Amino acid sequence: MFLDEITMKEFSENLNKTKTLIIPYGTVEEHGSHLPLGTDTIIPVEILKEVSKISNVFIAPPVHYGVCTSTRQHPGTISITPHTLRHLTMDILRDAYRKGLRNFILLSGHGGGLHVNALKEVSEILIDELDDIKIAVLCPYDMLRDRLREIAETDNDSHAGEIETSLIMALRPDLVKGRSEEEYPSFPKPLIVRDKLKYWPGGVWGNPDRASSQKGQKVMRIIVDEIVNLIRKVESHE
Repeated sequence: MFLDEITMKEFSENLNKTKTLIIPYGTVEEHGSHLPLGTDTIIPVEILKEVSKISNVFIAPPVHYGVCTSTRQHPGTISITPHTLRHLTMDILRDAYRKGLRNFILLSGHGGGLHVNALKEVSEILIDELDDIKIAVLCPYDMLRDRLREIAETDNDSHAGEIETSLIMALRPDLVKGRSEEEYPSFPKPLIVRDKLKYWPGGVWGNPDRASSQKGQKVMRIIVDEIVNLIRKVESHE
């Protein structure tokens, strides 16, 4: 059930059946010249449409903005700070808790370290503050890295590469605009550089040319299964 599509009466009635809320997190962020700026939001939202056919849980409207570091200078990227993401998430979870929800899955379509850590920090605070709350933070690309490697032909595939391009081809093919060239960032780690574009001009990490809708369908099914299993685990965990 998508929260923005049900009435308060339907919410109250279904609260007797489930106390689980999934919140999808995305970004407004460049994804090469071939994928939309909303890629990180589109993927979890479309996947949750499939999850909703299997599991009876509440699904929140997406949080469209996230913490972008390596891509923050690229055209189209609009980032927020970890501080903002922490406070927004804290407010959403606390008020959802007041409304009777107890189980929360924070599903991030964006795998940035500061972004995911902000979600984890809030979760750590709230599980100490509220005795009966349960929270899981899931970024599918991190959790399923080994399984996704079996599908991807590209070594070290990541941002706007083979897997993400395949997912958008499967979920929203109308939004794919050709293909960007294969590329990998060349940041001089461990240095933190000011000029991000110098080391990653195209904003692609992988080879989009190897993407296909068939691969995207396989990846989608893996992620859907992972989320459905996580729902069961969260709801049954003491």
